Amino acid sequence: MAKGAATRRIVLAGGFMLPASFVFGQSATTLSPREAHDAAQAKRILLIDIRNAQEWADTGLPQGALALDVDAPAFEVRIAGLRLDNPSKRIVLIDRTGAQAVAVAQKLAGRGWRDLAGVRGGMLGPGGWLAEKLPVTAYP
Repeated sequence: MAKGAATRRIVLAGGFMLPASFVFGQSATTLSPREAHDAAQAKRILLIDIRNAQEWADTGLPQGALALDVDAPAFEVRIAGLRLDNPSKRIVLIDRTGAQAVAVAQKLAGRGWRDLAGVRGGMLGPGGWLAEKLPVTAYP
């Protein structure tokens, strides 16, 4: 029994990543960078880049994305304002590699938000926005 308890502690202490479909649940999804780009260009979604100003300056913003630093004061208030201004549009988050977008969407979903998605691979991850050679807009 003691051996089993020790094993459980090791397993519980170990880090792991959940698939985005588990985190987002059935009502939300992830989009490929191409799907996000096409939907943003067609104005079907709000694409929000949640990285910081230094990251935006380093890579530019995904074309059609709004810049909203997840660590800035009043982030949730600002994104709520965007939701109120665009009630019929899905909010799609993009970050560096896709992991933070999943975490933020999970946090918001826990507060009752719905119709959220993340961009697989983010900006810099494998299969991400830049790897797919999708357009960016320079950040001042």
